[in-house]
Amino acid sequence: MAIGYLQIQARTAQDAVPLEGARVWVLDDEGNALYHLVTDESGETQAVSLEAPDRSFSQNPNYLGKPYAEYSVMVEAEGFEPVSVEKIPVFDGETAELPVMPAPLQERERSQTMEVLDVGAPAADFPCRQEQEGNAAEPRVLRQVVIPNPITVHLGVPDEPAANVQVPFLDYVKNAAGSEIYPTWPEAALKANIYAIMTFALNRVYTEWYRSRGYEFDITNSTAYDQYYVPGRPVYSSISRAADELYGEYVRRQGQNAPYFTSFCNGTTVICRGLSQWGTVTLASRGYSPLQILRYYYPDDIEIARTNIVTNALSSYPGTALRVGSSGLDVQTIQAYLERIRRNYPAIPAITDASGTFGESTQAAVRKFQSIFNLTADGIVGKTTWYKLSSLYTAVTRLAELESEGTSLGIGTVPPAAVLRQGSRGQDVVTLQYLLNVIAQYNPAIPAPAQDGIFGSETRQAVVAFQRAAGLTPDGIVGAQTWQALYRRYLGIEENVPAPGPDTGTDTIFYIVQPGDSLWLIARRFETTVEAIQRANGLTGSMILVGQTLRIPV
Repeated sequence: MAIGYLQIQARTAQDAVPLEGARVWVLDDEGNALYHLVTDESGETQAVSLEAPDRSFSQNPNYLGKPYAEYSVMVEAEGFEPVSVEKIPVFDGETAELPVMPAPLQERERSQTMEVLDVGAPAADFPCRQEQEGNAAEPRVLRQVVIPNPITVHLGVPDEPAANVQVPFLDYVKNAAGSEIYPTWPEAALKANIYAIMTFALNRVYTEWYRSRGYEFDITNSTAYDQYYVPGRPVYSSISRAADELYGEYVRRQGQNAPYFTSFCNGTTVICRGLSQWGTVTLASRGYSPLQILRYYYPDDIEIARTNIVTNALSSYPGTALRVGSSGLDVQTIQAYLERIRRNYPAIPAITDASGTFGESTQAAVRKFQSIFNLTADGIVGKTTWYKLSSLYTAVTRLAELESEGTSLGIGTVPPAAVLRQGSRGQDVVTLQYLLNVIAQYNPAIPAPAQDGIFGSETRQAVVAFQRAAGLTPDGIVGAQTWQALYRRYLGIEENVPAPGPDTGTDTIFYIVQPGDSLWLIARRFETTVEAIQRANGLTGSMILVGQTLRIPV
Protein backbone atom coordinates (compact mmCIF):
# COMPACT_ATOMS: atom_id res chain seq x y z
CA MET A 1 0.00 0.00 0.00
CA ALA A 2 1.06 3.59 -0.67
CA ILE A 3 0.60 6.58 1.65
CA GLY A 4 -1.74 9.59 1.52
CA TYR A 5 -2.32 12.35 4.04
CA LEU A 6 -5.25 13.92 5.89
CA GLN A 7 -5.43 17.22 7.75
CA ILE A 8 -8.49 18.50 9.63
CA GLN A 9 -9.41 22.18 9.96
CA ALA A 10 -12.08 23.04 12.55
CA ARG A 11 -13.38 26.58 12.01
CA THR A 12 -16.70 28.36 12.07
CA ALA A 13 -18.31 31.67 11.09
CA GLN A 14 -16.99 31.63 7.52
CA ASP A 15 -13.49 30.79 8.80
CA ALA A 16 -13.48 33.86 11.08
CA VAL A 17 -13.28 31.76 14.26
CA PRO A 18 -10.73 28.92 14.59
CA LEU A 19 -11.65 26.23 17.15
CA GLU A 20 -8.59 25.55 19.28
CA GLY A 21 -8.56 22.40 21.38
CA ALA A 22 -11.15 20.48 19.34
CA ARG A 23 -10.72 16.71 19.74
CA VAL A 24 -10.41 14.74 16.51
CA TRP A 25 -10.51 10.99 15.88
CA VAL A 26 -9.50 9.45 12.55
CA LEU A 27 -11.12 6.03 11.99
CA ASP A 28 -10.61 3.29 9.41
CA ASP A 29 -13.46 1.74 7.43
CA GLU A 30 -14.15 -0.70 10.28
CA GLY A 31 -14.45 2.03 12.91
CA ASN A 32 -11.05 1.50 14.53
CA ALA A 33 -9.41 4.66 15.85
CA LEU A 34 -6.10 5.30 14.07
CA TYR A 35 -5.33 8.78 15.43
CA HIS A 36 -6.52 11.00 18.28
CA LEU A 37 -5.62 14.63 17.51
CA VAL A 38 -6.20 18.08 19.01
CA THR A 39 -6.49 21.26 16.93
CA ASP A 40 -4.03 24.12 17.43
CA GLU A 41 -4.74 27.86 17.84
CA SER A 42 -5.53 28.09 14.12
CA GLY A 43 -8.05 25.24 14.32
CA GLU A 44 -5.78 22.77 12.50
CA THR A 45 -4.38 19.33 13.19
CA GLN A 46 -1.10 18.11 11.80
CA ALA A 47 -1.34 16.12 8.57
CA VAL A 48 -1.42 12.40 9.37
CA SER A 49 -0.30 9.58 7.06
CA LEU A 50 -2.80 6.92 5.96
CA GLU A 51 -2.58 3.89 3.71
CA ALA A 52 -3.98 4.28 0.20
CA PRO A 53 -3.89 2.29 -3.08
CA ASP A 54 -1.13 3.10 -5.55
CA ARG A 55 -1.85 6.28 -7.53
CA SER A 56 -1.60 4.39 -10.86
CA PHE A 57 -5.07 2.92 -10.21
CA SER A 58 -6.61 6.41 -10.19
CA GLN A 59 -4.99 7.19 -13.54
CA ASN A 60 -6.43 4.12 -15.29
CA PRO A 61 -9.98 4.55 -16.68
CA ASN A 62 -10.38 0.76 -16.90
CA TYR A 63 -9.69 0.06 -13.23
CA LEU A 64 -12.94 -1.15 -11.67
CA GLY A 65 -12.08 -0.90 -7.96
CA LYS A 66 -11.79 2.14 -5.71
CA PRO A 67 -8.49 3.87 -6.45
CA TYR A 68 -8.50 5.48 -3.00
CA ALA A 69 -8.95 4.45 0.63
CA GLU A 70 -11.86 5.70 2.74
CA TYR A 71 -11.63 6.97 6.31
CA SER A 72 -13.95 8.67 8.77
CA VAL A 73 -13.40 11.59 11.13
CA MET A 74 -15.18 12.58 14.34
CA VAL A 75 -14.75 16.08 15.78
CA GLU A 76 -15.84 17.30 19.22
CA ALA A 77 -15.38 20.85 20.49
CA GLU A 78 -16.71 22.10 23.82
CA GLY A 79 -19.96 24.00 23.27
CA PHE A 80 -20.33 22.91 19.64
CA GLU A 81 -22.29 20.27 17.76
CA PRO A 82 -20.16 17.13 17.29
CA VAL A 83 -19.52 16.30 13.65
CA SER A 84 -18.92 12.95 11.97
CA VAL A 85 -17.59 12.90 8.40
CA GLU A 86 -17.73 9.53 6.65
CA LYS A 87 -16.13 7.99 3.56
CA ILE A 88 -13.36 10.55 3.11
CA PRO A 89 -11.32 9.54 0.01
CA VAL A 90 -7.54 9.50 0.58
CA PHE A 91 -5.23 9.19 -2.43
CA ASP A 92 -1.62 8.11 -2.75
CA GLY A 93 0.72 11.09 -2.32
CA GLU A 94 -2.09 13.64 -1.90
CA THR A 95 -3.02 15.70 1.16
CA ALA A 96 -6.77 15.86 1.80
CA GLU A 97 -7.63 19.05 3.72
CA LEU A 98 -10.94 18.44 5.48
CA PRO A 99 -12.91 21.54 6.56
CA VAL A 100 -15.19 20.91 9.54
CA MET A 101 -17.62 23.64 10.65
CA PRO A 102 -19.35 22.68 13.90
CA ALA A 103 -22.37 24.73 14.94
CA PRO A 104 -22.42 26.38 18.40
CA LEU A 105 -25.19 24.98 20.61
CA GLN A 106 -26.83 25.65 23.94
CA GLU A 107 -26.16 23.18 26.77
CA ARG A 108 -29.54 21.45 26.54
CA GLU A 109 -29.18 20.84 22.79
CA ARG A 110 -25.78 19.16 22.90
CA SER A 111 -26.67 15.64 23.91
CA GLN A 112 -29.38 15.46 21.24
CA THR A 113 -27.41 16.44 18.17
CA MET A 114 -24.66 15.15 15.92
CA GLU A 115 -24.13 16.28 12.36
CA VAL A 116 -23.23 13.36 10.09
CA LEU A 117 -21.76 14.06 6.65
CA ASP A 118 -21.15 11.45 3.98
CA VAL A 119 -18.92 13.09 1.39
CA GLY A 120 -19.21 10.11 -0.96
CA ALA A 121 -17.04 9.02 -3.84
CA PRO A 122 -15.56 11.41 -6.42
CA ALA A 123 -15.72 10.89 -10.18
CA ALA A 124 -19.05 9.06 -10.31
CA ASP A 125 -20.79 8.24 -13.59
CA PHE A 126 -22.31 11.62 -14.26
CA PRO A 127 -24.40 12.56 -17.28
CA CYS A 128 -23.33 15.28 -19.69
CA ARG A 129 -24.27 18.79 -18.68
CA GLN A 130 -26.31 20.22 -21.49
CA GLU A 131 -28.25 23.45 -21.90
CA GLN A 132 -31.56 22.95 -20.14
CA GLU A 133 -34.71 23.60 -22.09
CA GLY A 134 -37.78 25.12 -20.54
CA ASN A 135 -40.77 27.39 -21.04
CA ALA A 136 -39.41 30.31 -19.02
CA ALA A 137 -38.17 33.51 -20.60
CA GLU A 138 -34.78 33.56 -22.25
CA PRO A 139 -31.98 34.10 -19.72
CA ARG A 140 -30.68 37.61 -19.17
CA VAL A 141 -27.03 38.43 -19.73
CA LEU A 142 -24.91 40.55 -17.41
CA ARG A 143 -22.82 43.39 -18.82
CA GLN A 144 -19.57 42.02 -17.41
CA VAL A 145 -18.13 38.67 -16.40
CA VAL A 146 -18.02 38.73 -12.61
CA ILE A 147 -16.90 36.23 -10.00
CA PRO A 148 -19.84 35.65 -7.63
CA ASN A 149 -18.36 35.66 -4.15
CA PRO A 150 -20.16 33.88 -2.65
CA ILE A 151 -21.92 31.73 -5.23
CA THR A 152 -25.32 30.39 -4.14
CA VAL A 153 -25.64 26.64 -4.71
CA HIS A 154 -28.95 24.76 -4.59
CA LEU A 155 -28.44 21.31 -3.05
CA GLY A 156 -30.76 19.42 -5.37
CA VAL A 157 -32.53 19.64 -8.72
CA PRO A 158 -33.98 23.10 -9.49
CA ASP A 159 -37.56 22.52 -8.30
CA GLU A 160 -36.65 20.44 -5.25
CA PRO A 161 -37.25 22.23 -1.90
CA ALA A 162 -33.62 21.80 -0.83
CA ALA A 163 -31.24 24.16 0.94
CA ASN A 164 -29.39 26.96 -0.83
CA VAL A 165 -25.86 27.43 0.52
CA GLN A 166 -23.56 30.37 -0.03
CA VAL A 167 -19.99 29.33 -0.80
CA PRO A 168 -16.87 31.39 -1.58
CA PHE A 169 -16.36 30.93 -5.31
CA LEU A 170 -12.85 29.50 -5.09
CA ASP A 171 -13.96 27.03 -2.40
CA TYR A 172 -16.82 26.00 -4.67
CA VAL A 173 -14.45 25.35 -7.58
CA LYS A 174 -12.08 23.27 -5.44
CA ASN A 175 -14.97 21.26 -4.01
CA ALA A 176 -16.55 20.64 -7.41
CA ALA A 177 -13.20 19.61 -8.90
CA GLY A 178 -12.60 17.19 -6.00
CA SER A 179 -16.08 15.79 -6.59
CA GLU A 180 -15.67 15.37 -10.35
CA ILE A 181 -12.07 14.26 -10.97
CA TYR A 182 -9.12 12.58 -9.23
CA PRO A 183 -6.39 14.76 -7.67
CA THR A 184 -3.69 12.34 -8.89
CA TRP A 185 -4.22 13.25 -12.54
CA PRO A 186 -1.48 15.09 -14.48
CA GLU A 187 -1.34 18.84 -13.86
CA ALA A 188 -2.45 19.75 -17.40
CA ALA A 189 -5.52 17.49 -17.03
CA LEU A 190 -6.36 19.03 -13.64
CA LYS A 191 -6.12 22.55 -15.06
CA ALA A 192 -8.18 21.76 -18.16
CA ASN A 193 -10.96 20.36 -15.96
CA ILE A 194 -10.76 23.28 -13.52
CA TYR A 195 -11.06 25.72 -16.43
CA ALA A 196 -14.18 23.83 -17.56
CA ILE A 197 -15.66 23.84 -14.03
CA MET A 198 -14.99 27.54 -13.40
CA THR A 199 -16.24 28.57 -16.82
CA PHE A 200 -19.39 26.47 -16.53
CA ALA A 201 -20.27 28.20 -13.24
CA LEU A 202 -19.45 31.67 -14.60
CA ASN A 203 -21.66 30.96 -17.62
CA ARG A 204 -24.58 30.18 -15.32
CA VAL A 205 -23.99 33.47 -13.49
CA TYR A 206 -23.34 35.56 -16.61
CA THR A 207 -26.53 34.38 -18.32
CA GLU A 208 -28.47 34.48 -15.02
CA TRP A 209 -29.68 31.05 -16.08
CA TYR A 210 -31.57 30.27 -12.88
CA ARG A 211 -32.24 33.73 -11.46
CA SER A 212 -33.94 34.84 -14.69
CA ARG A 213 -36.36 31.95 -14.15
CA GLY A 214 -37.30 33.08 -10.66
CA TYR A 215 -34.95 30.83 -8.67
CA GLU A 216 -32.99 32.19 -5.72
CA PHE A 217 -29.69 30.54 -6.57
CA ASP A 218 -26.91 30.64 -9.18
CA ILE A 219 -26.32 26.93 -9.80
CA THR A 220 -27.42 23.50 -8.56
CA ASN A 221 -25.34 20.55 -7.40
CA SER A 222 -27.38 18.16 -9.53
CA THR A 223 -25.16 16.56 -12.17
CA ALA A 224 -28.15 16.24 -14.47
CA TYR A 225 -28.11 20.03 -14.74
CA ASP A 226 -24.82 21.39 -13.44
CA GLN A 227 -21.77 20.04 -11.61
CA TYR A 228 -21.22 18.13 -8.41
CA TYR A 229 -20.81 20.02 -5.13
CA VAL A 230 -20.75 18.13 -1.82
CA PRO A 231 -20.84 20.14 1.44
CA GLY A 232 -17.98 19.06 3.69
CA ARG A 233 -15.88 17.39 1.00
CA PRO A 234 -12.10 17.61 1.54
CA VAL A 235 -9.95 19.78 -0.68
CA TYR A 236 -6.91 18.11 -2.24
CA SER A 237 -3.56 19.85 -2.36
CA SER A 238 -2.92 19.38 -6.10
CA ILE A 239 -6.40 20.66 -7.04
CA SER A 240 -6.09 23.54 -4.58
CA ARG A 241 -2.78 24.73 -6.06
CA ALA A 242 -4.11 24.57 -9.62
CA ALA A 243 -7.34 26.40 -8.75
CA ASP A 244 -5.42 29.13 -6.91
CA GLU A 245 -3.27 29.67 -9.99
CA LEU A 246 -6.24 29.87 -12.37
CA TYR A 247 -8.58 31.93 -10.14
CA GLY A 248 -10.33 34.61 -12.17
CA GLU A 249 -9.61 33.00 -15.56
CA TYR A 250 -12.21 31.48 -17.83
CA VAL A 251 -12.76 30.14 -21.35
CA ARG A 252 -14.40 32.20 -24.09
CA ARG A 253 -14.49 32.31 -27.88
CA GLN A 254 -12.36 34.94 -29.56
CA GLY A 255 -14.30 38.17 -30.09
CA GLN A 256 -16.85 37.28 -27.42
CA ASN A 257 -17.09 38.22 -23.75
CA ALA A 258 -19.42 35.48 -22.51
CA PRO A 259 -17.94 32.46 -20.72
CA TYR A 260 -18.23 29.50 -23.10
CA PHE A 261 -20.70 26.79 -22.13
CA THR A 262 -18.13 24.14 -21.20
CA SER A 263 -20.21 20.97 -21.10
CA PHE A 264 -18.37 17.84 -19.99
CA CYS A 265 -18.80 14.21 -18.94
CA ASN A 266 -16.55 11.42 -17.70
CA GLY A 267 -15.88 10.06 -21.20
CA THR A 268 -16.08 6.36 -20.26
CA THR A 269 -19.55 5.34 -19.11
CA VAL A 270 -21.02 8.60 -20.43
CA ILE A 271 -20.07 10.12 -23.80
CA CYS A 272 -20.97 13.67 -24.83
CA ARG A 273 -20.06 16.39 -27.33
CA GLY A 274 -18.11 18.29 -24.70
CA LEU A 275 -14.95 17.59 -22.76
CA SER A 276 -14.13 14.01 -21.72
CA GLN A 277 -12.70 14.08 -18.20
CA TRP A 278 -10.82 10.81 -18.63
CA GLY A 279 -9.76 11.91 -22.10
CA THR A 280 -7.92 14.86 -20.57
CA VAL A 281 -5.66 12.38 -18.77
CA THR A 282 -4.70 10.71 -22.06
CA LEU A 283 -4.05 14.05 -23.75
CA ALA A 284 -2.02 15.38 -20.81
CA SER A 285 0.15 12.25 -20.90
CA ARG A 286 0.86 13.04 -24.57
CA GLY A 287 2.17 16.47 -23.61
CA TYR A 288 -0.90 18.60 -24.41
CA SER A 289 -1.16 21.90 -22.53
CA PRO A 290 -4.42 22.83 -20.74
CA LEU A 291 -5.42 25.15 -23.61
CA GLN A 292 -4.59 22.50 -26.21
CA ILE A 293 -6.75 20.00 -24.31
CA LEU A 294 -9.64 22.46 -24.23
CA ARG A 295 -9.30 23.18 -27.96
CA TYR A 296 -9.32 19.43 -28.64
CA TYR A 297 -12.89 19.26 -27.27
CA TYR A 298 -14.23 22.77 -27.84
CA PRO A 299 -13.93 25.13 -30.87
CA ASP A 300 -10.41 25.96 -32.07
CA ASP A 301 -10.92 29.69 -31.47
CA ILE A 302 -11.46 29.46 -27.71
CA GLU A 303 -9.06 31.44 -25.54
CA ILE A 304 -8.34 32.08 -21.88
CA ALA A 305 -9.67 35.39 -20.56
CA ARG A 306 -9.48 36.98 -17.12
CA THR A 307 -11.80 38.98 -14.89
CA ASN A 308 -10.77 40.83 -11.73
CA ILE A 309 -14.34 41.82 -10.88
CA VAL A 310 -15.31 40.03 -7.67
CA THR A 311 -18.65 40.72 -5.99
CA ASN A 312 -18.63 41.66 -2.30
CA ALA A 313 -14.88 42.36 -2.36
CA LEU A 314 -13.83 45.39 -0.30
CA SER A 315 -11.45 46.47 -3.05
CA SER A 316 -10.34 44.96 -6.33
CA TYR A 317 -7.01 43.23 -6.71
CA PRO A 318 -4.55 45.91 -7.87
CA GLY A 319 -3.35 43.75 -10.77
CA THR A 320 0.25 43.52 -9.61
CA ALA A 321 1.44 41.17 -6.87
CA LEU A 322 2.69 42.79 -3.65
CA ARG A 323 6.01 41.60 -2.25
CA VAL A 324 9.05 42.76 -0.28
CA GLY A 325 9.92 46.21 -1.61
CA SER A 326 6.35 47.17 -2.55
CA SER A 327 4.88 50.29 -0.97
CA GLY A 328 1.78 52.45 -1.00
CA LEU A 329 -1.92 52.27 -0.34
CA ASP A 330 -2.38 48.62 -1.33
CA VAL A 331 0.32 47.58 1.12
CA GLN A 332 -1.41 49.65 3.82
CA THR A 333 -4.63 47.80 3.03
CA ILE A 334 -3.22 44.28 3.40
CA GLN A 335 -1.33 45.29 6.56
CA ALA A 336 -4.61 46.52 8.06
CA TYR A 337 -6.35 43.28 7.09
CA LEU A 338 -3.58 41.12 8.59
CA GLU A 339 -3.41 43.05 11.85
CA ARG A 340 -7.16 42.65 12.39
CA ILE A 341 -7.22 38.99 11.34
CA ARG A 342 -4.40 38.12 13.75
CA ARG A 343 -6.69 38.93 16.69
CA ASN A 344 -8.60 35.78 15.67
CA TYR A 345 -5.51 33.94 14.40
CA PRO A 346 -2.71 34.79 16.86
CA ALA A 347 -0.26 32.49 15.06
CA ILE A 348 0.08 35.29 12.48
CA PRO A 349 3.08 37.37 13.63
CA ALA A 350 2.77 41.11 14.28
CA ILE A 351 3.80 43.53 11.54
CA THR A 352 6.51 45.97 12.59
CA ASP A 353 7.18 47.51 9.17
CA ALA A 354 6.20 51.12 8.60
CA SER A 355 2.64 51.53 7.34
CA GLY A 356 2.59 51.10 3.57
CA THR A 357 6.04 49.48 3.42
CA PHE A 358 6.23 45.77 2.56
CA GLY A 359 9.20 44.57 4.59
CA GLU A 360 10.25 41.32 6.21
CA SER A 361 7.66 41.37 9.00
CA THR A 362 4.83 41.90 6.47
CA GLN A 363 6.23 39.02 4.43
CA ALA A 364 6.31 36.78 7.54
CA ALA A 365 2.68 37.64 8.36
CA VAL A 366 1.61 36.93 4.78
CA ARG A 367 3.43 33.58 4.75
CA LYS A 368 1.78 32.44 7.98
CA PHE A 369 -1.64 33.54 6.71
CA GLN A 370 -1.07 31.60 3.48
CA SER A 371 0.05 28.53 5.41
CA ILE A 372 -3.06 28.57 7.62
CA PHE A 373 -5.40 28.84 4.65
CA ASN A 374 -3.62 26.34 2.37
CA LEU A 375 -2.29 28.87 -0.10
CA THR A 376 1.20 28.75 -1.58
CA ALA A 377 3.26 30.15 1.30
CA ASP A 378 5.58 32.36 -0.75
CA GLY A 379 5.00 35.63 1.14
CA ILE A 380 3.69 37.28 -2.05
CA VAL A 381 0.20 38.76 -2.19
CA GLY A 382 -1.17 37.68 -5.56
CA LYS A 383 -4.84 37.68 -6.50
CA THR A 384 -5.77 34.55 -4.52
CA THR A 385 -4.11 35.76 -1.32
CA TRP A 386 -5.55 39.26 -1.82
CA TYR A 387 -9.14 38.03 -2.05
CA LYS A 388 -8.74 35.53 0.80
CA LEU A 389 -7.41 38.35 3.00
CA SER A 390 -10.33 40.52 1.94
CA SER A 391 -12.95 37.84 2.67
CA LEU A 392 -11.43 36.94 6.07
CA TYR A 393 -11.20 40.59 7.05
CA THR A 394 -14.85 41.06 6.09
CA ALA A 395 -15.86 37.99 8.13
CA VAL A 396 -14.01 38.94 11.33
CA THR A 397 -15.12 42.58 11.24
CA ARG A 398 -18.72 41.56 10.53
CA LEU A 399 -18.76 39.44 13.69
CA ALA A 400 -17.47 42.40 15.68
CA GLU A 401 -20.16 44.64 14.19
CA LEU A 402 -22.90 42.15 15.05
CA GLU A 403 -21.68 41.87 18.64
CA SER A 404 -21.84 45.65 18.98
CA GLU A 405 -25.32 45.74 17.42
CA GLY A 406 -26.54 43.06 19.83
CA THR A 407 -25.42 45.14 22.80
CA SER A 408 -27.22 48.23 21.50
CA LEU A 409 -30.41 46.25 20.75
CA GLY A 410 -30.46 44.65 24.20
CA ILE A 411 -31.44 41.22 22.87
CA GLY A 412 -31.56 39.49 26.28
CA THR A 413 -32.66 35.88 26.77
CA VAL A 414 -36.49 36.08 26.47
CA PRO A 415 -37.99 35.99 22.95
CA PRO A 416 -40.67 38.53 21.92
CA ALA A 417 -44.26 37.38 22.12
CA ALA A 418 -45.25 38.86 18.75
CA VAL A 419 -46.12 36.62 15.80
CA LEU A 420 -44.40 37.98 12.71
CA ARG A 421 -45.04 37.31 9.04
CA GLN A 422 -44.43 39.00 5.71
CA GLY A 423 -45.72 42.58 5.95
CA SER A 424 -44.88 42.98 9.67
CA ARG A 425 -42.84 46.00 10.73
CA GLY A 426 -41.22 47.41 13.84
CA GLN A 427 -38.63 46.70 16.52
CA ASP A 428 -39.45 42.99 16.82
CA VAL A 429 -38.68 42.62 13.09
CA VAL A 430 -35.32 44.35 13.69
CA THR A 431 -34.63 41.81 16.46
CA LEU A 432 -35.61 38.95 14.13
CA GLN A 433 -33.39 40.24 11.33
CA TYR A 434 -30.47 40.70 13.73
CA LEU A 435 -30.79 37.11 15.01
CA LEU A 436 -30.91 35.78 11.45
CA ASN A 437 -27.82 37.82 10.55
CA VAL A 438 -25.87 36.36 13.48
CA ILE A 439 -26.97 32.77 12.81
CA ALA A 440 -26.25 33.18 9.08
CA GLN A 441 -22.56 33.68 9.89
CA TYR A 442 -22.48 30.08 11.19
CA ASN A 443 -24.81 28.42 8.68
CA PRO A 444 -24.24 29.03 4.93
CA ALA A 445 -27.76 27.77 4.18
CA ILE A 446 -29.32 30.83 5.85
CA PRO A 447 -29.19 34.16 3.95
CA ALA A 448 -28.62 37.34 5.95
CA PRO A 449 -31.49 39.82 5.41
CA ALA A 450 -31.17 43.59 5.60
CA GLN A 451 -31.86 44.96 9.09
CA ASP A 452 -34.49 47.53 8.12
CA GLY A 453 -37.40 46.59 10.37
CA ILE A 454 -39.54 45.53 7.39
CA PHE A 455 -40.54 41.86 7.02
CA GLY A 456 -40.26 41.57 3.24
CA SER A 457 -39.59 38.66 0.90
CA GLU A 458 -35.87 38.65 1.73
CA THR A 459 -36.58 38.23 5.44
CA ARG A 460 -39.16 35.55 4.72
CA GLN A 461 -36.60 33.59 2.67
CA ALA A 462 -34.18 33.72 5.60
CA VAL A 463 -36.88 32.60 8.05
CA VAL A 464 -37.86 29.66 5.83
CA ALA A 465 -34.22 28.63 5.49
CA PHE A 466 -33.75 28.78 9.26
CA GLN A 467 -36.93 26.78 9.89
CA ARG A 468 -35.74 24.06 7.49
CA ALA A 469 -32.35 23.93 9.19
CA ALA A 470 -33.99 23.75 12.63
CA GLY A 471 -36.43 21.00 11.64
CA LEU A 472 -39.48 23.27 11.92
CA THR A 473 -42.39 23.72 9.50
CA PRO A 474 -40.99 26.10 6.86
CA ASP A 475 -44.03 28.40 6.68
CA GLY A 476 -42.14 31.72 6.97
CA ILE A 477 -44.17 32.70 10.06
CA VAL A 478 -42.27 33.51 13.26
CA GLY A 479 -44.31 32.17 16.15
CA ALA A 480 -43.31 30.86 19.59
CA GLN A 481 -41.48 27.76 18.31
CA THR A 482 -39.43 29.68 15.77
CA TRP A 483 -38.59 32.42 18.29
CA GLN A 484 -37.40 29.83 20.80
CA ALA A 485 -35.26 28.04 18.20
CA LEU A 486 -33.75 31.37 17.11
CA TYR A 487 -32.87 32.29 20.67
CA ARG A 488 -31.41 28.86 21.41
CA ARG A 489 -29.05 29.15 18.45
CA TYR A 490 -28.19 32.76 19.23
CA LEU A 491 -27.48 32.07 22.91
CA GLY A 492 -25.40 29.04 21.93
CA ILE A 493 -23.25 31.35 19.84
CA GLU A 494 -22.99 33.91 22.65
CA GLU A 495 -22.02 31.23 25.19
CA ASN A 496 -19.52 29.24 23.15
CA VAL A 497 -17.85 31.15 20.32
CA PRO A 498 -14.33 32.16 21.41
CA ALA A 499 -13.77 35.90 21.60
CA PRO A 500 -10.96 37.41 19.49
CA GLY A 501 -7.72 38.37 21.15
CA PRO A 502 -7.45 41.79 22.80
CA ASP A 503 -6.92 44.97 20.86
CA THR A 504 -3.27 45.69 21.59
CA GLY A 505 -3.22 48.95 19.72
CA THR A 506 -1.60 47.41 16.65
CA ASP A 507 -5.04 47.45 14.98
CA THR A 508 -4.66 51.20 14.46
CA ILE A 509 -2.92 51.92 11.18
CA PHE A 510 -1.59 55.16 9.77
CA TYR A 511 -3.11 56.12 6.44
CA ILE A 512 -1.92 58.88 4.09
CA VAL A 513 -4.84 60.70 2.46
CA GLN A 514 -4.88 60.25 -1.33
CA PRO A 515 -6.41 62.48 -4.04
CA GLY A 516 -10.16 61.91 -4.23
CA ASP A 517 -10.40 60.57 -0.68
CA SER A 518 -13.19 61.48 1.73
CA LEU A 519 -13.75 60.32 5.29
CA TRP A 520 -16.66 58.20 4.07
CA LEU A 521 -14.56 56.45 1.42
CA ILE A 522 -11.72 55.80 3.86
CA ALA A 523 -14.12 54.43 6.49
CA ARG A 524 -15.74 52.15 3.91
CA ARG A 525 -12.37 50.88 2.67
CA PHE A 526 -11.25 49.88 6.16
CA GLU A 527 -14.66 48.67 7.44
CA THR A 528 -14.86 51.30 10.19
CA THR A 529 -16.96 54.45 10.71
CA VAL A 530 -16.47 58.14 10.01
CA GLU A 531 -17.12 58.83 13.68
CA ALA A 532 -14.38 56.41 14.76
CA ILE A 533 -11.85 58.12 12.46
CA GLN A 534 -12.91 61.53 13.74
CA ARG A 535 -12.45 60.44 17.37
CA ALA A 536 -9.05 58.85 16.67
CA ASN A 537 -7.79 62.04 15.00
CA GLY A 538 -9.55 64.76 17.01
CA LEU A 539 -11.56 65.88 13.98
CA THR A 540 -14.80 67.81 14.41
CA GLY A 541 -15.73 68.01 10.73
CA SER A 542 -15.15 66.20 7.45
CA MET A 543 -12.24 68.31 6.20
CA ILE A 544 -9.12 66.29 5.31
CA LEU A 545 -6.11 67.20 3.16
CA VAL A 546 -4.18 65.21 0.56
CA GLY A 547 -0.96 64.01 2.21
CA GLN A 548 -2.44 64.20 5.70
CA THR A 549 -1.72 61.17 7.92
CA LEU A 550 -4.77 59.73 9.69
CA ARG A 551 -5.00 57.13 12.44
CA ILE A 552 -7.48 54.47 11.29
CA PRO A 553 -8.98 52.21 14.00
CA VAL A 554 -9.71 48.84 12.37
